[in-house]
Amino acid sequence: MKKEEALRVLRDRGQEQLLRFYDELSPSERDNLIGQIERIDWETVALFDHPEDLTGKGRIAPLKGLDVGEIAQRKAEFLSVGKAAIGAGKVGAVLLAGGQGTRLGSDAPKGTFNVGITRTVSIFERLMCNLKESNSVCDATVPLYIMTSEKNDRETRAFFEQNAYFGYPASEVKFFVQETAPCVGTDGKILLEEKGKIASSPNGNGGWYASLLQAGLGEDLDKRGVEWLNVFAVDNVLQRIADPVFVGATIAEGVNCGAKVVRKTCPEERVGVLCLEDGAPNIIEYYEIPKETAAARDERGELLYPYGVILNYLFRVSRLKEMEKARIPVHVVKKKIPCLDEAGNPIMPQTENGYKFETLILDMVRLMGNCLPYEVVREREFAPIKNKTGTDSVESARELLARNGVEL
Repeated sequence: MKKEEALRVLRDRGQEQLLRFYDELSPSERDNLIGQIERIDWETVALFDHPEDLTGKGRIAPLKGLDVGEIAQRKAEFLSVGKAAIGAGKVGAVLLAGGQGTRLGSDAPKGTFNVGITRTVSIFERLMCNLKESNSVCDATVPLYIMTSEKNDRETRAFFEQNAYFGYPASEVKFFVQETAPCVGTDGKILLEEKGKIASSPNGNGGWYASLLQAGLGEDLDKRGVEWLNVFAVDNVLQRIADPVFVGATIAEGVNCGAKVVRKTCPEERVGVLCLEDGAPNIIEYYEIPKETAAARDERGELLYPYGVILNYLFRVSRLKEMEKARIPVHVVKKKIPCLDEAGNPIMPQTENGYKFETLILDMVRLMGNCLPYEVVREREFAPIKNKTGTDSVESARELLARNGVEL
């Protein structure tokens, strides 16, 4: 695409401002900017004027799952099925690691953050130890796909190399960069971050599969014969990855998706709830579910909606392939977006000045058609690190790690 063609495309959409500083750029910067324009998903940008209606909720009903007691009773059955699948190379893992440790006081990739006390123990190290434990049980090596962001990709790759992949075979670890979507101002105009760079942001955790395919890793999955992908977030240092019992339960129950969940401590707990909406699995955020619904109990006094998700899912690959034809809902979210003003001066906004376009993994769960809630013991598998202190913090995670016998 040349400048003239780019200008025609932009004029048709009222976005000529992206070439406002074109003549001030070097030849390489001009080529880079044209390339960015060429890659814009205009269908997503059009959602600013015609946003999808994602506010309404249908008829909500409880979703039956496997509780801790039933899992314990059937553990031998599930373990056998899971070990067979993992041993046959049918399971891969996807680590969502595109974030920075900003809320922890660090500009580095979040996975590099040190949770150790007397020694250095990064979040990445703990996750890799957990994955290696599953490998040991199954006498296999699960391929790991790590999604980074444009901002932390180089540093993340370097960190794994410096740490010799934490004893994992380097050939079994593949990195890919999360795709981005342009940011728009309140007037619907795409913003510039620099004179030769469009303001953009990662397209949300629901973009992991599309980003994996864009990186050409779909071919790697096919070549390996991977039929299931265990997708998990970077911040939970206790979670079991490629857990053979979880894998076996999902396969044995004949569903397209499994979700690890914890039992809510109270109706008001700030976690997304896995349930049914109009007959399909869905995750309702804690602020979306009516108070009386969240507090409803059965005849035994148990919550009707007890399952809080922890962002650890198992997806059937064949269903993901079918889902490529279905568009994942895009959420238009108002944010503070650093950008340039019309004169080319940088702006660091104090209030929300534009919108980002994000997809969410919870919408992928709905598109799976069915989902198995798989309850885990909170104190053994849920130690999220979201804050520096207090609830779900470095402090609380360290306490839980120590309680589970991890030397820090």
